[in-house]
Amino acid sequence: MLVSERIGQFFVANPGSRDRLEYTEYGGGDRWVVLLHGQLMPRRMQQPLARALAAEGLHVVTLDLLGHGRSDRPADALVYSVTSFADQVEALLDHLGAERAVIGGMSLGANVSLEFAATQPHRTQGLLLEMPVLDNGLHAGIVAFVPLMFAARYLPWTVSWVRALTRPIPRGLVPFWAGIGLDTLDQRPASVAAVIHGIIFGRVAPQSKQRRAITAPALVVGHPTDPIHPFADAVMLAEEMPNAQFVEAHSVLEWRARPDRLNAIAADFALACWDEASASGRRTPRARA
Repeated sequence: MLVSERIGQFFVANPGSRDRLEYTEYGGGDRWVVLLHGQLMPRRMQQPLARALAAEGLHVVTLDLLGHGRSDRPADALVYSVTSFADQVEALLDHLGAERAVIGGMSLGANVSLEFAATQPHRTQGLLLEMPVLDNGLHAGIVAFVPLMFAARYLPWTVSWVRALTRPIPRGLVPFWAGIGLDTLDQRPASVAAVIHGIIFGRVAPQSKQRRAITAPALVVGHPTDPIHPFADAVMLAEEMPNAQFVEAHSVLEWRARPDRLNAIAADFALACWDEASASGRRTPRARA
């Protein structure tokens, strides 16, 4: 089923700047879903899932958070944090005129979704969380990203050199996920150092007490044998939140390489978040096995 796709933009105010954020809308209607990307990745990584959800009648929006993709990339670490990213999701909903939405994403996107739900519960219709990074994943995340931060800060030519090599490659000539990898490597030294600094040294996710208070329906997807996104974090999160359910991916790459099963589960969940909502409360949707 073909769905309409539209690119839009809006602006957020930061100290000393007014920054542009870019997004893509898929489909239409008032059953909103917002999908967020992983750290340093572009919103285009969520395109396959967005199209699958829109084909089921949902109005899906993918957003490039500040410092990512085609949004502005200021070189100030103070404008980057999970908390400020959640504020950008709120600004997106205001811009779209959407009162509530199912909010979801992978990795960084999952953490931002949790932060949004903790601070904006009245606007959270549901949560679609893949590979959250919580207590068990922090050390691996630091090991993976801090060297890149130092390289970008003190050896900026290394980041510029990689960008110079990868940027000219036409994305239409390579497989989709190879193109996403090339887009992820398209970084500017000052901004990538600021993004990593702001995320790692800020609040990574709501505390356990706050997560336990999130009552919105949630679907948590965990990956086996994933050191940066430990399986234990996903299981723990699903156990903490009172209306959460857990789905185990068959592999780290299932949702990228063979997405049909998880796409169907995500679509069922998001539709149920809207269809089963009532003034008296919400039943937790059941995922397909």
